[in-house]
Amino acid sequence: MTRPPDGRLLGYLASYDPHVSDLTLALRELVLDEAPNAIESVVKGYAVAIGFSFTGKPMKDGFCHIVAYKSHVNLGFNRGALLPDPNSVLTGTGKWIRHITLRNQNELSRPFIRRYLQAAIEQTGAPPPKGTPNRSSRKVLSRGRRASQP
Repeated sequence: MTRPPDGRLLGYLASYDPHVSDLTLALRELVLDEAPNAIESVVKGYAVAIGFSFTGKPMKDGFCHIVAYKSHVNLGFNRGALLPDPNSVLTGTGKWIRHITLRNQNELSRPFIRRYLQAAIEQTGAPPPKGTPNRSSRKVLSRGRRASQP
């Protein structure tokens, strides 16, 4: 079980359709399952966003983010343009960020979601969390080519 969501996050999600807020919280739990030591940063602007990093600096050092919209949720990768995309699911045209759009919770069980998360975590150079099983036995996406970081 992951840590409970921050009260601010729950308050921000209260104005969303339960379908979207539940999907957002389920996706948050999946991210924290892969990165239990991640630090969350919650922001509310035109949408509710949760940034994840290991330093508390989600813009500079973040590996992923979740953004809740009216009818869907995006799982974004801060350096997604550098991630290999064998499943051809990453979308976006910006210099760095790519995302996967999710519309219902059953999409969270697709194995490649975790593989993209694992690859994004590896990009940060973060050490594996202490006390977690060795993930090297899992199939993980290769890092792909190196490029300068944002």
